Amino acid sequence: MERNEEDDVADNRAHLAAPSNDDGDIEASVLSSNLFLDYVGEVVLTHNSDGLSWKLLETFKNEGSTCLGIKLDHKVPDEIKFSDMYAVELTDYGSIHRSKVGKFCFENESHDYEMYSFKVHGFKKSRTQPCLWVLATYTFGHKDLSMCEMWVNHVNASLNRQVERPKNLLVFVHPLSGKGNGCRTWEMVAPIFARARIKTKVIVTQRAGHAFDVMTSITINELKSYDGVVTVGGDGFFNEILNGLLSSRYKAPYPPAPSDFVQSVGINGCSLDHDPNETVSENSDQNEDEDPLLANPLLNGSGSSNLHTYQQDADFPLPNEWFRFGIIPAGSTDAIVLCTTGARDPITSALHIVLGKRLCLDIAQVVRWRATATSKVEPCVRYAASFAGYGFYGDVISDSEKYRWMGPKRYDYCGTKVFLKHRSYEAEIAYLEVESENTNSLPDRGRLLNRVRALWGPNKSERLICRTNCIICNTKPVCTSTRSTRPTPYSRPEETRWLKSKGCFLSVGAAIMSNRNERAPDGLVIDAHLSDGFLHLIMIKDCPRASYLWHLTELARKGGNPLNFEFVEHHKTPAFTFTSSGNESVWNLDGELFQAHQLSAQVFRGLISLFASGPEV
Repeated sequence: MERNEEDDVADNRAHLAAPSNDDGDIEASVLSSNLFLDYVGEVVLTHNSDGLSWKLLETFKNEGSTCLGIKLDHKVPDEIKFSDMYAVELTDYGSIHRSKVGKFCFENESHDYEMYSFKVHGFKKSRTQPCLWVLATYTFGHKDLSMCEMWVNHVNASLNRQVERPKNLLVFVHPLSGKGNGCRTWEMVAPIFARARIKTKVIVTQRAGHAFDVMTSITINELKSYDGVVTVGGDGFFNEILNGLLSSRYKAPYPPAPSDFVQSVGINGCSLDHDPNETVSENSDQNEDEDPLLANPLLNGSGSSNLHTYQQDADFPLPNEWFRFGIIPAGSTDAIVLCTTGARDPITSALHIVLGKRLCLDIAQVVRWRATATSKVEPCVRYAASFAGYGFYGDVISDSEKYRWMGPKRYDYCGTKVFLKHRSYEAEIAYLEVESENTNSLPDRGRLLNRVRALWGPNKSERLICRTNCIICNTKPVCTSTRSTRPTPYSRPEETRWLKSKGCFLSVGAAIMSNRNERAPDGLVIDAHLSDGFLHLIMIKDCPRASYLWHLTELARKGGNPLNFEFVEHHKTPAFTFTSSGNESVWNLDGELFQAHQLSAQVFRGLISLFASGPEV
């Protein structure tokens, strides 16, 4: 007996008329029907517990084909997980293409059918670059509109159960970042957010500090109405928004410091008993130096902070269970995006955001005590997510401000100028040595490795690189009871001691992450982790220009070892202090200028969360 189209529709409806459990969830095992997949053919589509799968009805799928003796692979995807799917939408009545490839490439039969259809939007990973996510859309068609509507409803119900996904986001767009393509970058990814039915409030910044002002002035009720904030720009723009949020809401003690540093800035004196809400008028004309003070800590005799002096905002605690930051790259280097997603690609970053990925990130608190050698003590607090650098790094960022019209090329130009000057700076750096440091290398090398890193770095085979589901970032340290999973500074001074290094330095850098970028493919520290609670302090002592060039060449080379030099000191530490011996002292905080003659810094483990999942292997 010959079956007609009405019989097929009735059978498909029977398959979809599944019983419900107490929660009202459809039992996925019975959701199955015949549909047409665009450019593939007729398939049996099945709604599983974790996604959609389909099986091609035509037998040619497994036969393969040849063209001039070369075997062609016509294998198409046969499933998509809900975790990889961000939207489903009903489309207009139109053409569905049914393409059938025969045994040979010149045997091609193609038919177009007019029918109703719906699109499933997701992504697939690039074959050559696993970190690069590519948009993937699957269009299914059927003659019956109600059939398509039923599938859309079922898939939407499954997507709604992905509770980690954002529903409402605040978006800041920097129109002049990078090559001035901030707005075009947002226009590229905005349709992804619209399809995912995510509400976005978009603010295109009009001036320097605009985003900072918005973040500091936003009310708690409005802030709690968002699932996160997204920045379209570079590392410096993200730094502005990060500081806007933390400076007004995260009240933490100042970093620990050795006793002589404490005495030099007069921390124990009554002059620093400021009101937490007081704002200090800065000597500098730079807008980025105007920040409200944080609460003054209580200090014990060793000069280390008492960790019980937090003044957290009860209505918006940090770290926050639901609030996350997202970065869509449109800057000059985009090191944070490269380290947290593995790809400097706006589409990839947008997909991480709409799919609700979560990744904890360490944040460094940097406190400037004196702006210049003659200025009075006025602590100014900043936060950094990727890097704090002095000397070469500060000079490059300072000089490049005059050449913003050059775009990203200004860093190459200014870097060459600063290298040729070959200036060194006299300073004193003190850092906390961790007695039982749990290094990223072989465990039995322990402290010995920490002391000899200035001469030889660990073998590449011993390095544990930070990747998706990183065991270092996701596991509470065993060897260091001084570290905890809470975002707190180093809390057991009796188990530590301060080590000092004084002399002339070409540069001093504190890396919070590896800082991979196009100019340093492996980053400053290849095995730095995103959430292990440590800074990587890198001190480049004065050396011949040729030796420093060798160091920079290794830094720019894939597979290089820029730390494998006698004049390079590298230490993992939770905190350090810095005092310049000269009058000029400019720092680079995430690509932003920060003038500081004397400062202290500490890291907070996992203080914020990003819409990211870490780079793939």
